Amino acid sequence: VVVDAPTPLAAHTPPPVVKQPLGAGEKPLAAPSVRQAAQDAGIDLRLVQGTGPANRITHEDLEGYIAHGPSVNESTAKRAEGGTDIKVKGMRRMIADKMALSKARIPHITVVEEIDVTDLETLRTQLNTSHAQDKGKLTILPFVMAAIVKGVAEQPGMNATYDDEVGIIHQSHPVHIGIAAQTPNGLTVPVVRHAEAANLWATAAEVARLSAAAREGKAKRDELSGSTITITSLGPLGAIATTPIINHPEVAIVGVNKMAIRPMWDGSAFQPRKMMNISCSFDHRVIDGWDAAVFVQRLKTLLETPALLFIEV
Repeated sequence: VVVDAPTPLAAHTPPPVVKQPLGAGEKPLAAPSVRQAAQDAGIDLRLVQGTGPANRITHEDLEGYIAHGPSVNESTAKRAEGGTDIKVKGMRRMIADKMALSKARIPHITVVEEIDVTDLETLRTQLNTSHAQDKGKLTILPFVMAAIVKGVAEQPGMNATYDDEVGIIHQSHPVHIGIAAQTPNGLTVPVVRHAEAANLWATAAEVARLSAAAREGKAKRDELSGSTITITSLGPLGAIATTPIINHPEVAIVGVNKMAIRPMWDGSAFQPRKMMNISCSFDHRVIDGWDAAVFVQRLKTLLETPALLFIEV
């Protein structure tokens, strides 16, 4: 009887292993200098693949993560059928990291208020009709910025940054307002400096200049940093209400939502009024709910009675 030799089994190659992020209680191996660099960059070292002995994370590993994002195994990088894998890198990666840092480290409280901007829009239309040719066109943003300037003069704790590493709140005397702007490369925040020293038209001109520079990728580094409080607006695409994420390390952000005509009760009948909601988020570690509500109500009063924006008290 002839017995066939057993057919040798094909060599089995184990599937490549993709490193998973460490759990909340696990501490990655890294030198103190690497930990400090990761902390300064707002990077969670548990997400970084280490290439040193015992998977120790080196400066090169951290720099590679910041530049290119996490390394991805080929088996997970293949394009799925009917879909496309897009690497998150460059400015998009910076935006993602900054938003994650803000959301992870700042306990947000958001206050939404309804604003009757009928009188404000009437004033804005009149000013544009009489001065647009020689002074430029006014959007609603310069008025909101003027209201913020007056609001933070009464509550300087809103015009501040919080260094939670050392527990210091820095209240800024100048009001440097960041304007969250969408560009082809992602979200940027050009900064209108010393808004407290500019009139409506100067503010409008600076917003237009900075927004154009950001869209064209020509904004300078110092024009994209140093804000003390931020405005975010989606313009006509805005929703009824939003929950803005604070621009870390600031402590407050003002969200401008879309405008719409709504029937409002005046005590005897419903009247058509131009209404707009504002959504303001605050760092609840340093700003109490009461103070947040007082600030929002002050913005409401100033925007509903725009003459107050031009009165010095």
